[in-house]
Amino acid sequence: MTTEKQKQDGQHRDSSDFVITQTFDAPRELVFQSWVEPERLAQWWGPVGFELSVLALDLRPGGVFHYGMRADNGYEMWGKFTYQAIEAPEKIVSILSFADKQGNAVQHPVSATWPLESFNVMTLTEENGKTTMTLRSTPHKATDEQHETFLEGHESMTQGFKATFAQLAQYLARVQ
Repeated sequence: MTTEKQKQDGQHRDSSDFVITQTFDAPRELVFQSWVEPERLAQWWGPVGFELSVLALDLRPGGVFHYGMRADNGYEMWGKFTYQAIEAPEKIVSILSFADKQGNAVQHPVSATWPLESFNVMTLTEENGKTTMTLRSTPHKATDEQHETFLEGHESMTQGFKATFAQLAQYLARVQ
């Protein structure tokens, strides 16, 4: 049974969890570096057609990855990971939010009921030179309505992450 304290601490896990897994033809250390080094992140992170700018990357518990994304048409948006735990090269635990240019968490640009934050655990396992990445995300400190919106967004999130991870696969193929 989940306690109210666990819910408040973002430890509540239920059917609204989003999980996506992908295997890359690359060693785990390289995949991990691609998540934590600004020059590597800039090559693949974000929606297709957006250019990424890394505004801050402080890889430690309490540190942040604050980034901006700009589309060809000039549309801009920002996001932020606040790192909770880093276990190189196998795990990154973070809280993800949309952000403003200054790094403050802001509401989703097109959904008033999207959770303000999500709790994310990204794990990497390696076997025979290939790395399997699993990303698990759940609403953090969210209302029932926000959990429902998050659940309804799973299909869209799957499409978006698959496209982003395809960019990561292309990047990994180029740099090996």
